[in-house]
Amino acid sequence: MKRWWSRLRPDNFTLALLVTIALATVLPMSGALARGFDHFTDIAIAALFFLHGARLSRESIIAGMLHWRLHLVILACTFVLFPLLGLAFKPLSGALLTPELYLGVLFLCTLPSTVQSSIAFTSMAGGNVPAAVCAASLSSILGVFLTPLLMTLLAGTQGGMANPLHAVGAIMLQLLVPFVAGHLLRPVIGGWVERQRPLLRYTDQGTVLLVVYAAFGESVNEGLWTKTPLVSLLTTAVIAVVLLAIAMPGITWLARRLGFSREDEIPIVFCGSKKSLATGVPIAKVLFAGGSLGAIVLPIMIYHQIQLIVCSMVAQRYAAKQKAP
Repeated sequence: MKRWWSRLRPDNFTLALLVTIALATVLPMSGALARGFDHFTDIAIAALFFLHGARLSRESIIAGMLHWRLHLVILACTFVLFPLLGLAFKPLSGALLTPELYLGVLFLCTLPSTVQSSIAFTSMAGGNVPAAVCAASLSSILGVFLTPLLMTLLAGTQGGMANPLHAVGAIMLQLLVPFVAGHLLRPVIGGWVERQRPLLRYTDQGTVLLVVYAAFGESVNEGLWTKTPLVSLLTTAVIAVVLLAIAMPGITWLARRLGFSREDEIPIVFCGSKKSLATGVPIAKVLFAGGSLGAIVLPIMIYHQIQLIVCSMVAQRYAAKQKAP
């Protein structure tokens, strides 16, 4: 029982997310205070991606780019397989899901892969870590362009979504430009960033918490909880479980079918099935500036916790098989 609880209990970041949502529900900001806080979160997001760029080494990029077949498979899973799965849940919109939550499910399915946790789980499982670094980073960079375009293709202008070209430009300015600047300055600040890596992890999480608080506070002021039935929230959680239950075995089967080694299969499974909360929340902030942002980011927040639990179990199984005689 203790072992199962250690796997299923929420991590500290998820608990912090729950506290943030509760705080935004009880004490939402409004007026000039909310606008000032919104500008502050923009600065925090730019700083977050600046540090992401400074962490990515040129050697990891070169080493990972040699596995082009691996990257194509991961990108296909991330930006083709998942959007198709998201479309399969369209009949639930308006019945078991509110339109805003279904839009959030589509948004979840178009997001890029995570960076830190994909690399961590690949390392834990004994997989090809340089390939995971390159694949996850490439996915995040391409997500700046592909997520808005895919959302336009799948959802049109629902949920107050911004014009795709305007959204791509705004996302590039807020996310990609700081990322590139950080990477170019890596020879100057890279050593300090590497030494502060454990501390900077909390800046990642803190930025997400700030944006979640602002998003949910705005949505609460617009009546998020009064307009969202309990059955829709439960359906969203079930969809998150079903998505991962289809994606992980399917991606594992595909990697083996294509003849990848065990070391390459592991980053394909983790990078191809994970979705980035840290990237998704800032993109949603730009893409859905006029919509119900709190409801739209809720599915990725649910999926985030489920993927951590499941990927932890899968990584431990990979590691155990590697140690077995």
